[in-house]
Amino acid sequence: MEKHVKHLVVTALAIALTYVFTAFVNIRLPIMANGGLIHLGNVPLFVFAIIFGKKTGAIAGGIGMALFDLLSGWTAWAPFTLVVVGAMGYVVGAITEKKHSFGWTVTAMLSALVIKIGGYYIAEGIIYGNWAIPVASIPGNVVQVMTAMIIVMIIIVPLRKAANRSMMKE
Repeated sequence: MEKHVKHLVVTALAIALTYVFTAFVNIRLPIMANGGLIHLGNVPLFVFAIIFGKKTGAIAGGIGMALFDLLSGWTAWAPFTLVVVGAMGYVVGAITEKKHSFGWTVTAMLSALVIKIGGYYIAEGIIYGNWAIPVASIPGNVVQVMTAMIIVMIIIVPLRKAANRSMMKE
């Protein structure tokens, strides 16, 4: 029972931090025809997926960022975000659950980038009814995920060590 409560608390914290970093640590891109947003929500998403696994990563990413869409006027994006970012969190967690090396961590986040580019390309194509417009969003998606990757690669080793120490005490 205690393990389930702990997982619930960690996952709730992951959702909240993903939402906060998406909502409040961002830059709107005025040059984009369709808006565009570069945020740091991928940082807690990746960290929680890497440390706590695919289930927490999927829930944190999907719900945390879809919640942002629902509460910030980007409502039409919420179902796509739930699926796309949920898949990103799942894949990062799935790859890094058993493989903890630098190379696998980078591979996991690059996989998330591919999912983000492909997923949001399809989402924009559906939303705008145009398959050329989504190309303009690719650079912003790349900058967003690459920025998160750099930050995560700097902080993940000490965070993993702290998480492992905390888990060993139990």
